[in-house]
Amino acid sequence: MDPNIFPRTWKPFFVWAEQSGLGTMVRDSIWQFAAIEAVHLLALAVIGGAVLIVDLRLLGLALQRQSVSQVARDAAPWLLGSLITMLITGYVLMASLAASKYYINFAFQLKMLFLFLAILFTYTIRRNVVRRDDSRISPMMAKLVAIVSILLWSGVGIMGRGIGFY
Repeated sequence: MDPNIFPRTWKPFFVWAEQSGLGTMVRDSIWQFAAIEAVHLLALAVIGGAVLIVDLRLLGLALQRQSVSQVARDAAPWLLGSLITMLITGYVLMASLAASKYYINFAFQLKMLFLFLAILFTYTIRRNVVRRDDSRISPMMAKLVAIVSILLWSGVGIMGRGIGFY
């Protein structure tokens, strides 16, 4: 059984990304990859904080004097900014390495699946819950949303780390 979860029609995109001028420029540079990776990892830390602070509030473990919606509003610009930064730097990192090998890297595929599900969950279900007045969020729903969110975003980071071991 082929463990590849990407459609076969996506392979030309990965080959193109690897052969692109951007990928080549970063790959041929002594310092660009390291600088871009540092920004990517910093964005990962920021998004982790932005997600975790809201999820800890949903779990009732942090910032209990503030409403869930206020904590989520305060974290939203950090979440969006770091997500955009991670997507851009992640693409550049993928293109500068062996992008065509990422196409068959199961850890990378799982990272992309977790990322897709985390973004979808964060900007649909979680957003709907955190926008409510605290009195309208059932404790069970708040905990469930927080746990799913933490698991999805942790999956992104863990699978990202796993890429090098595949």
